[in-house]
Amino acid sequence: MPKAAVKRFRRLPEEEQSRVIEMAWEDRTPFEAIDTLFGLGEPDVIEVMRHQLKPASFRLWRKRVTGRATKHTALRSPDILRGYCPTQYKR
Repeated sequence: MPKAAVKRFRRLPEEEQSRVIEMAWEDRTPFEAIDTLFGLGEPDVIEVMRHQLKPASFRLWRKRVTGRATKHTALRSPDILRGYCPTQYKR
């Protein structure tokens, strides 16, 4: 049975579901931007990706984003301003 994050994800329009997955795949889009736009925090996005991707694709994605400075605002250099403006990402 899908968890609450997956259920919330499924309630989004198909276009927004696609955008969440696209933003999660992008190296430079922080999880905080996804949370701001869609209300899905990092643990929620991980659960959604686990549910939506094939197991091998999920493992590859997790390996890539774990600890990646560009995916976590707190780990980013203060010189990088991308991901802080909610209007930067089109819905």
